[in-house]
Amino acid sequence: MSDPLISIVMRSFNEAWALKETLPALVAQNWQNLELIVIDSGSTDGSQELIRAAKPAHFIQITPQEYNPSRVMNHGMRLASAERVIFLNADATPQNNHWLRPLAETLDDSSVAACFGRQIPRPDCQAVFACDYDRCFGPERESAHWDHFFSMVSSGLRKDVWQQRGFREDLQYAEDDEYTRWCRAQGYKVSYVQESVVMHSHNYTPQQSWKRSFGDARAIGKAWSHRPGVFNWPQTVFLGWLNDVRHDLRWCITHGRLREIAHAMCIRWQQRRGKLAGFHQGWREQQEVSP
Repeated sequence: MSDPLISIVMRSFNEAWALKETLPALVAQNWQNLELIVIDSGSTDGSQELIRAAKPAHFIQITPQEYNPSRVMNHGMRLASAERVIFLNADATPQNNHWLRPLAETLDDSSVAACFGRQIPRPDCQAVFACDYDRCFGPERESAHWDHFFSMVSSGLRKDVWQQRGFREDLQYAEDDEYTRWCRAQGYKVSYVQESVVMHSHNYTPQQSWKRSFGDARAIGKAWSHRPGVFNWPQTVFLGWLNDVRHDLRWCITHGRLREIAHAMCIRWQQRRGKLAGFHQGWREQQEVSP
């Protein structure tokens, strides 16, 4: 009996180096009834030629200035013919031919609104970021005990749930976190699928780390419904930084990469400063539009 149709939505921007592995990995999947939808944000590195050669069902091209993650994902969902839609970043490479099936089968359950797979870092991943991947996706992942965690990089959504309310297009960051929190608030499950594995990581500069942390926290602030005072300098920045460094130190010692701890401390400080500033910016914006 043939597999039902699955739609795969891929976002890309100047990632030809990864597409050379990611696109063949899709062809090799043990689920062959696929519809590929690619939204490219103006790549100039040969990505578009690779994508065309893969003959996607839809190939949407936008300019870098037009990119808004929520708008792009909502567009992909509207284009998808299948009721189960899988998202895969262009630079997230499936590690075997069994990446897709566990995600798709998890979405068979009508009580599951969204699911996400495991990510392992690339060999050149710096220690501070490799530690994060271990905490989020490792065998004993801490994220299982957090208030909430989700990653859109390698994930799946049920279209019938998304049709009730899509991604908020006023958010530039953390749109997947906000959407899946909403799913849970409606009584749906958000599932982690560890059997589905991709290789994916980034090495951010201190400035990029601050910017990303600021953006994520700004989005959280705009949707925050609790007391804003829980985000404060002693707890969010200082104590949070100490806790992060404690995790990094343990990871670096375990993996023989202790010389990277100074770099990790710098990155964590920028992340924590960005988180506090971003949350308060988002909170102020929320108050300005609230009746």
